Amino acid sequence: MTSVLALALAAVAQGADTMGVMDTTDRHATMAAEHQMADPRVDDPHMKLSAARPLTAADSARGAALVAQIRAALVVYRDVQAARADGYRQFLPGVAQPVYHFTSRFNAVREMFRFDPTKPTSLLYRKRPDGSFELVGAMYADRAGASEDELNERIPLALARWHEHVNWCVPPPGARERWTETKDGRPVFGPKSPIATPDACAAAGGRFLPRIFGWMVHVTVFGSDDPRVIWGHAHEH
Repeated sequence: MTSVLALALAAVAQGADTMGVMDTTDRHATMAAEHQMADPRVDDPHMKLSAARPLTAADSARGAALVAQIRAALVVYRDVQAARADGYRQFLPGVAQPVYHFTSRFNAVREMFRFDPTKPTSLLYRKRPDGSFELVGAMYADRAGASEDELNERIPLALARWHEHVNWCVPPPGARERWTETKDGRPVFGPKSPIATPDACAAAGGRFLPRIFGWMVHVTVFGSDDPRVIWGHAHEH
């Protein structure tokens, strides 16, 4: 795939197995994942969420400090030109998306090894009616093998539900045209497909990938002052 998000996260976090879904340089998979990230669901067989933990006073205090730190560091990127000047590149420019990711390849790689809330993998924007970009938050990432304790060290799991893209059935190599296949009105391949097991994928003539990319979390610090929205829990209500 052509996006720096896909290339950086897949190459570092997943290795050669995940790169198999990248081999077509096709936008169907990336767009499907993008829409899935915009509305992660607990009952989605293609989405794995980190387990929720009981909220403590320490978690709340750490969360408030993180929000303040992120807002102070990223407010400069309300001007999308400042983001571009600092190496953030738009994911799939020219394609309408619910949330637009501007991703730093350098930050994406570094996030596999360290967490710096002031240097996220991606900046998140929405488009205003006039076509300009409005900064709403940031996306952070971690490697696929990270434990939930490690994720909790970065952002408390009592506040945020990290997610992974899992159980994808994708077309075999060299069959990019099959991304558009449907059956009974639903896609055969990708995260909108009802296929979520190796056997069902094999029966459809596809290739099963148990995991795509690594762990990710969206933090919508500029989109709202509501903690449920900031930490991504609004979709559960």
